[in-house]
Amino acid sequence: MANIMNSLYDMRLLDDLARKETFIHRLHPMVKLVITIVYLIAVVSFDRYEIGALLSFLFYPVLVFAFAELPIASILKRVLLIEPFIIGIGILNPFFDHQLIVIGGITISRGWVTFLSLFIKCGLTVTAALLLIATTGMDRLAGALRMLKIPRLFVLQLLLTYRYISVLMEEVARTLRAYSLRAPAQQGIHRSVWGSLAGQLILRTFERAQRVYQAMCLRGFTGEYLTGVNEKIKTLDVAYLVAWILFFAVARIYNIPMLIGLLITGVIK
Repeated sequence: MANIMNSLYDMRLLDDLARKETFIHRLHPMVKLVITIVYLIAVVSFDRYEIGALLSFLFYPVLVFAFAELPIASILKRVLLIEPFIIGIGILNPFFDHQLIVIGGITISRGWVTFLSLFIKCGLTVTAALLLIATTGMDRLAGALRMLKIPRLFVLQLLLTYRYISVLMEEVARTLRAYSLRAPAQQGIHRSVWGSLAGQLILRTFERAQRVYQAMCLRGFTGEYLTGVNEKIKTLDVAYLVAWILFFAVARIYNIPMLIGLLITGVIK
């Protein structure tokens, strides 16, 4: 029961963080969406053997964390939930790519390099996506998607799916609370009631979703998502967008960490 409630709290945490009033939160949602898309494209466009140049893109999430005043531990915990899947995908790379390379005097197979590159790319992209939600919120993000002419059906499906997960978790919490009150001395759920409990849960969530939809229709919902706020792009938003796109372009073309290292060691004067 406690795990379900903690999961429900964790899901709502991003929405709570999106209500902050910081410099990053006040930026236009479409600007933050475009920056995130460009960031994702730049990160995944690197060669599978590239590691050093990817470190330049750590600069973006670090600054967003600082200016948006977000809890680093809460966001990184969600990123770590995804990493085991990436480990499962890339752990076999060293067994298929046997070619050896020398890095810093250490000889390793190129498979380990591709595995580390994949791991870093996943961490950067997932972090950027979570930061977008934590600084924008799903409602404003849906509005930004519609401004970019994303099909209405896709945006609506994305938004309602995100909301339905919360509804499902709330019904799970209520069902488990009712079960624990009827069997206070029992640890967990007995396997004999797993089927009926799952069926009841599905029916309860469908009924709850239907009531939510009826409430939306009573409030004038016709299939088009309306935010109720017509935000205008300001000069500061444009400057923020241009600055990050220029940085991503430079970081993609030049290996900034290597250049900094050469400057420090005096190779480049």
